[in-house]
Amino acid sequence: MHILVTGGCGYVGSHMVRVLRRASHTVTVLDDLSGGDRDTIPPGVELVVGDVRDRVTVTGLLRARGIGAIFHFASRAQVGESVVDPRLYFRDNLAAGIDLLESALDAKVSRFILSSTAAVYGTPVRTPIDEDDPKDPINPYGETKLALERVLARYSSAYGFKSVALRYFNAAGGLPEEGLRENHEPETHLIPLVLDAAHGKRADITVFGSDYPTADGTCVRDYVHVADLADAHLAALDYLERGGATSVFNLGSGRGHSVREVIQTVEAVSGRPVPVVYGPRRDGDPAVLVASPARAERVLGWSARRSSLTEIVKDAWASYTRSAS
Repeated sequence: MHILVTGGCGYVGSHMVRVLRRASHTVTVLDDLSGGDRDTIPPGVELVVGDVRDRVTVTGLLRARGIGAIFHFASRAQVGESVVDPRLYFRDNLAAGIDLLESALDAKVSRFILSSTAAVYGTPVRTPIDEDDPKDPINPYGETKLALERVLARYSSAYGFKSVALRYFNAAGGLPEEGLRENHEPETHLIPLVLDAAHGKRADITVFGSDYPTADGTCVRDYVHVADLADAHLAALDYLERGGATSVFNLGSGRGHSVREVIQTVEAVSGRPVPVVYGPRRDGDPAVLVASPARAERVLGWSARRSSLTEIVKDAWASYTRSAS
């Protein structure tokens, strides 16, 4: 199948391109390069530099390439930024996503896989979090992803447009053999920030809150290897090809790790100390966020096979040191 990957030069998208190629799919990447690097594109993959909002270009591309499915990764994903400047998120995540769906409908592409987020749940009512639990986002990032999920559900019932929304918990890790790693600008994710501190690129790592009702007082999160995420997208495509109905799935390991555990694991893997500074809690940070991946395991036949914290950190550190050398 010929597949369009939007945002395919970014962190998860670039990993997805490799998985699709290994599965013998033809891949075209559409990316405006605002948050990605063209050097991540492997030989044999077409890169089209452009915007998903350009209806004429995107519809023409879908028709000309005979695209059979769209993997949509192109979006903004900084929670803090979404609170400070929400217009960026309603424009670039929601409105742009609808433009892409309009192009897909016009080009008669009927399979769509959305990169969504656990931020749709807001503060959870229980742990682990199930897909049917209440959705109450506490920031515009989560609001825009949830709104696009709802658009997909309506398009499915009205137009027969089939989709899967995959709600990531904490994507992490890398593929050192491919030279791919997590590298955002600015960086806000815990593991790459801790790696920076271990490598000496930053003076220390700030732990926000040490008095949470958890085993060691720091926040607990569910980390899932980026390679496992890519495998889940491939499983979602197979599910749609087999006639699966429009649905949503959590992607997580089902296990939680505290901020202190992450820091200790980086120290053990790197063999270097990580200087730590303790600060106050951040508003809107729940004590525990852990997924129930049961639906993805049951329906997609997917599980997080590479997502032990040690393996995630080993791959992240190997990718980091390779790029830093």
